[in-house]
Amino acid sequence: MPNPSSARRRAGHAASLTLLSGVLLAAPCLAGLPGTAAANVSGPAAAPVTLDDVGRGGLLFRTETADLYLPAPVLDTDVEIDINGMVARATVRQRFHNPTDTWLEGVYVFPLPERAAVDRLRMRIGERFIEGRIEERQAAKATYAQARAEGRKAALLEQERPNIFTAAVANIGPDEAIVVEIQYQETIAVDDGQFSLRFPMVVGPRFIPGGVQVANFGGTGWAVGTDQVPDATRITPPVARPEHGPINPVKLAVRLDAGFPLAEVKSHHHPVTVAEELDVDGAGHVRLIVLKDGTVPADRDFELTWRPGVGDAPTAGLFSETVDGRRYLLVMVMPPDIESDAPATTSARELIFVVDTSGSMAGESIRQAKAALQAALDQLRPGDSFNVIQFNSQTSALFSTAQPVDAGSLRTARAYVAALEGNGGTVMALALELSLAGGRDTGRLRQIVFVTDGAVGNETALFDTIRARLGNSRLFTVGIGSAPNSHFMRGGARHGRGTFTHIGQVDQVAPRMRDLFDKLSKPVLTDIRAYFPGAATAEIAPDPIPDLYAGEPVVFTVALGADAERVVLDGRIGDARWRQGMPLAGGNAASGIARLWARNRIAALEDAWLDGEARSDTDAAILETALRFHLVSRLTSLVAVDVTPSRPDGEDAGTGAVPTNLPRGWEYDEVFGESGPAPAPEIREAMRERFRQAMTASAAPKLAALSHLPAPRDQAARVAAIPRTATPASLMVLTGLALLMLAWLLRYVARRRWART
Repeated sequence: MPNPSSARRRAGHAASLTLLSGVLLAAPCLAGLPGTAAANVSGPAAAPVTLDDVGRGGLLFRTETADLYLPAPVLDTDVEIDINGMVARATVRQRFHNPTDTWLEGVYVFPLPERAAVDRLRMRIGERFIEGRIEERQAAKATYAQARAEGRKAALLEQERPNIFTAAVANIGPDEAIVVEIQYQETIAVDDGQFSLRFPMVVGPRFIPGGVQVANFGGTGWAVGTDQVPDATRITPPVARPEHGPINPVKLAVRLDAGFPLAEVKSHHHPVTVAEELDVDGAGHVRLIVLKDGTVPADRDFELTWRPGVGDAPTAGLFSETVDGRRYLLVMVMPPDIESDAPATTSARELIFVVDTSGSMAGESIRQAKAALQAALDQLRPGDSFNVIQFNSQTSALFSTAQPVDAGSLRTARAYVAALEGNGGTVMALALELSLAGGRDTGRLRQIVFVTDGAVGNETALFDTIRARLGNSRLFTVGIGSAPNSHFMRGGARHGRGTFTHIGQVDQVAPRMRDLFDKLSKPVLTDIRAYFPGAATAEIAPDPIPDLYAGEPVVFTVALGADAERVVLDGRIGDARWRQGMPLAGGNAASGIARLWARNRIAALEDAWLDGEARSDTDAAILETALRFHLVSRLTSLVAVDVTPSRPDGEDAGTGAVPTNLPRGWEYDEVFGESGPAPAPEIREAMRERFRQAMTASAAPKLAALSHLPAPRDQAARVAAIPRTATPASLMVLTGLALLMLAWLLRYVARRRWART
């Protein structure tokens, strides 16, 4: 006779194993997590595959044919930047390659400088160039969709944020490459005698707040649109796991004609080679800067700074362009040295330090943030008061109210900062509200130092909070990490009447925090106005001109008639009046100044509705300006369409989003949670070898991004999987339920047999 206990145990084990299998299969679907898929990286033209054909890891996209998947399109980028004085003109060439043997649409979400005036799109097919045209955004989308449906090659460039853009390329043939060329213009930044340019390379994952899901905006991202960020799916591109190897190589070259002798040229995050070139006058003012390694992965911002020789720093600059009989100017005037002309403020200050401790700050970023806060605590003076606020999914303050600076409060603060760790979501609104509380009290100099990577998607709502609650406070943003969200960082500082400081690595912490506190201790140049005696009209952008801190020049653009001969600037430094004039004759002729003015005007109009102006009025003015100056904006897009069809009738065309790298120094699991199994070693090594070939040969890589993208840990309730990458949820649920029913049946039979024996 069988042993009843043994029989029951064996049946129970079988039932338990079946039950566990059902739970493991069903749970990911019931929890809203993605399934697992894998990329085929075996050849230059990978065919569609079924999920049964692949093993593990990877990023695939569903085709229009049921149950067939394709590897994502691959990309490499070539950047050329030409700097002439205060103006930079950039050309960005993105090469989309279709690694499959079927027709494909490539979609890529990428960053550009938040102050870029994007005015040109060209699509290259072989040796042919197709010029893009500006259209109202919805009209451009319709033009593109029609061309895609008709089998014609087309490219569409859309702005999602001032620093986030989407490029879509339709009907890329099997093993074919199409080059999309984008051009933009921007103004060089100047601070404390140092000139700088930043080229962003990667869109970091954004925290998407809001509890109500909304219809998606047609994007390919991992996030679901919410009531606070309705376009979330358009700003959250898929992200490859770092251990799978870098993707999206970038080649970059800069031609720098500063217009004055240079004492120093420095790349802060990438090794470069700097060569000297004689300019037209035979002087060695021109530098050629290229990446030392030829190409680099697109995983952190490129930052270039340069300083003039002693005594060679310009005190004023004028750049001019005439378009349709109207004169457009870019004006730079260096105010008097605030440090020497006015004493440092001796008023007691209340300093509020706010630090982001969310998951995106884990790793290198939180180390930089903690070092920055420790450096800030070193700068506090007797008589000041201070507090430290941290935020992630929750917001908390070290002290209930700001405490006087003394040995005890500083010791407590240092221990508190040393214990900070990065995890959770980036719920920034509560931290802003808490730090700005009390900002309407008079008689106190209240300064808020906000340390974050800015990885949020609801920037406009946060700007509204800052403007509504600022009072007499000043908000200074400190951007941390390899790829901070510069749209939020600069916008928060602008609306907070402060400045933006970026810290990209630990060795920048001490000097840049010293520079920031130098600004905090000096009077501010306020109430700045520009006048043009004799001019019938003068439209200044930005208007009003923002307050300035020590070392910052007055920089603005203006559109005016030919009758103006002089500009007069005035403002206040502390309690003293400042006034300065300069002639408008001469100046450097420079193309693109009109578009820089238009870009500044659009930015001002985007802020105007926060001051109560009707959105319909500001939108009408934005649309008119963008169409007239051929600029990409929130309401306009560039579209280029080939005239002849290339995709044969009857051929399906899949859609694939180009994955991005995780910004360097970020920790994937702290942002997205733990993922499934890693890809097979041979697949991972193939990825690395392909990137090594691209780095050494500077050739277009044929890379397939291996990624398993779970929902961000703090957003699992509302974040979807990458579109078209997972096993169908319905199949997994049905399989899991079937196994659960089988487990119940086995257990029932086992119990009956045990009862009989």
